[in-house]
Amino acid sequence: MGSTNEAWLEKARREFPPRKVEKWVALAGAACTVFGREGYARASVDALAAEAAVSTRTLYNHFPGGKAQLFSTVVTWTSSTVKDAQLALLNAVLDPERPPRPKDLERDLTVLARGFVGLMADYPDHFALVRHIHAEADHVPPEVLQAWREAGPAPVGQAFAQSLEALAEAGLLDVHGDAALAATHFTALISHTLTQQSHYGVRPLPETETERLITGGVAAFLRAYRAA
Repeated sequence: MGSTNEAWLEKARREFPPRKVEKWVALAGAACTVFGREGYARASVDALAAEAAVSTRTLYNHFPGGKAQLFSTVVTWTSSTVKDAQLALLNAVLDPERPPRPKDLERDLTVLARGFVGLMADYPDHFALVRHIHAEADHVPPEVLQAWREAGPAPVGQAFAQSLEALAEAGLLDVHGDAALAATHFTALISHTLTQQSHYGVRPLPETETERLITGGVAAFLRAYRAA
């Protein structure tokens, strides 16, 4: 899992004595694999331990809350990693200090949309978990769902709303007094059909179809929100 494993290693070094670090990372990585493949409800503690090549006793020594704690750990940690990538992209494309010229607005929003959609390919483990979260929301503990929202979707949504508000203040958009709703509409227009048809990147769409959905979504958003 590349950079994600490196981030988990740093986290484990901060939270555990050296003798426990390797096992913690192995368990977290295994949990990401098993939950991404099986989902939350079907994954068993035995399968999680076997994937990490440890005993169930070792698993509970590191994660006393068992499956729920492991799922919460990997979901919130991968969400935090993806959140950082999303915020970096947002700040790079829509710098509030340098709003785009009116003729460049559609171009910049399209660049942003491509970047957001492209993250599914960059972080497949995370989006496999998200796919299962949406499919199994009635089986996932409410506190885990809340932790996931607070780790990723909520701060990204808030930051994006602030970016759209800045574009409105610059006279480029009319968010009709609700930048948060405008941000939700943008995300839905550029990615809802794409994520559903590709199953969160599991079966990527042809590049031409992906581009059609993205540019069409941005165009629809601007028809609703471009300032007169």
